[in-house]
Amino acid sequence: MSEPSRRDYALATTAAAQITAPVLNYRPPQPRNYRPRIALIGAGGISGAHLDAYRKAGYTIAVICNRTLSKAAARRDAFFPSAAISDDIDGVLTRPGVDVVDITTHPAEREAMIDRALRAGKHVLSQKPFVLDLNTGRRLADLADAHGVKLAVNQNGRWAPHFAYMREAIRSGLIGDPITCNMAVHWNHGWIKGTPFEQIDDLIFYDFAIHWFDFLASVIGNRAQSVFATRARAAAQDVAPPLLAQALVQWEGGQGSLIFNAAARFGPMDSTYIAGTMGSTSSIGPNLGEQSVELTTAAGMARPILEGQWFNDGFHGAMGELLCAIEDHREPLNGARGNLSSLALAFAAIASAHRGSPVVPGAVASLAEAMMS
Repeated sequence: MSEPSRRDYALATTAAAQITAPVLNYRPPQPRNYRPRIALIGAGGISGAHLDAYRKAGYTIAVICNRTLSKAAARRDAFFPSAAISDDIDGVLTRPGVDVVDITTHPAEREAMIDRALRAGKHVLSQKPFVLDLNTGRRLADLADAHGVKLAVNQNGRWAPHFAYMREAIRSGLIGDPITCNMAVHWNHGWIKGTPFEQIDDLIFYDFAIHWFDFLASVIGNRAQSVFATRARAAAQDVAPPLLAQALVQWEGGQGSLIFNAAARFGPMDSTYIAGTMGSTSSIGPNLGEQSVELTTAAGMARPILEGQWFNDGFHGAMGELLCAIEDHREPLNGARGNLSSLALAFAAIASAHRGSPVVPGAVASLAEAMMS
């Protein structure tokens, strides 16, 4: 048997040939002709990102609804001066000419709003995380089908330029079947101190990491077989929820890792590496808006120059995909039923971190059940 070379020991490689990056459809989707009148319900902090994206995309916001009317007025004045404002949700849902509703409120109060919107015959974009339990998600997806409307989730990370390009590379078959997907995010989440977010015990896995669980689900579908996760308080952290979390996800023939350090005050870093049977793709940068992507196959290495930013192209993408799906009479890429695979991963990770043992995705049906594990 031949001896391994020094190169094998050192994991050294030869430089790959530089090739032209494949042209992939990673930009936010835009309907060909469909331009409905949209109602936005919930004028809280994140709604500004929605409205800014919709204004740049050329969409029409017909009405902005919020229980505090002054907040709706402020959003109208800042983004869509000709929009109506209201504090009456039922009135908005029965308003003639409104076809699509964007609901940006928190999950606990959003379920009833989505239910009423679907029954009113409106297409709905729900803010993420979609629901607090999988059964509710299935019920709402079934309700949308029964009323002949589309229900999508604002998983805006899917249209962050680096995630979108890597996803399309995989969907196009360029790297083959994914074997590993390793993601690590190091950033400072201390801004939550004194906000309602600080009261969410599993904030990192449920509210933040859902974007990464969703990206993994968009890569491997519902193939995940187990999730083993841990969480911990970081040294010197001064906010309530644990700021360190990591999860190992296994599927047949592959595994993925998600690492979150929300206590990195200096030198933030975000990286993603996916290896497949025919190639690999990676992205790295100091934050979520500055990422350098590589795609390597037997033909060589490509470094695409990507356009756009997660904020606010991701919000354009989430709504644009819903509008395209309505126009084309198909299920949205960010459809509610498919998003349940992402939530199942998040719930399994939370339960595993509490139990100290692996959990099968789908075996834990709700956030409450996961937190009580």
